[in-house]
Amino acid sequence: MEAFAATLTRAVEGSDVAAVRLRLPYANADEIRRAAERLKPVVQKREIAFLLDAHADIAAEIEADGVHLGADDIPYGPARALVGPEAIVGVNCNGSRHIAMEAAEAGADYVGFGPFFASEAEIDLLSWWSELMTVPCVAEGDITPANCAPLVQAGADFLAVADAVWSHPDGPAAAIAEFNQAIADALERRQARDSRSVVSSN
Repeated sequence: MEAFAATLTRAVEGSDVAAVRLRLPYANADEIRRAAERLKPVVQKREIAFLLDAHADIAAEIEADGVHLGADDIPYGPARALVGPEAIVGVNCNGSRHIAMEAAEAGADYVGFGPFFASEAEIDLLSWWSELMTVPCVAEGDITPANCAPLVQAGADFLAVADAVWSHPDGPAAAIAEFNQAIADALERRQARDSRSVVSSN
């Protein structure tokens, strides 16, 4: 854990990262607590949100910034009751518009879609959400700096990434820098596209 804490520190130092989500699906509760208590200060010190995956009870216990819920986890309502009104509660909705709308109406701080592989249907889902809803959406899946542009241009507010960061040959800090540049480029292209659309509609 100490080695990973050092790696995480280098990864987030000076990086544009909104949140770090701790996902330990095969760990027991005590292992999750120990990992969270070691890594949470690294993240929060840099004003980055620290989220736990699935375990709303532990998130509340260690005063994490929030919890990310999957389809098999505790429902939104009980999770919110555990972590309190100020914490972040995100809900992964896979590809379901109905579940996403229910989560947003219930009060979720964000909805997650994915896993994504940038298919036409997935791009349409992000576009639909961004045009109709104000609750932020997160695209999850096998996302890399090379393939993230369509997701950003379609309206994803955040990208949930893992392997592309931790397995990068030049290290996670380099991966995050590449993601930030790819996102900036995609947003610039989206803004230019939207500007052309406005001009053509007049």
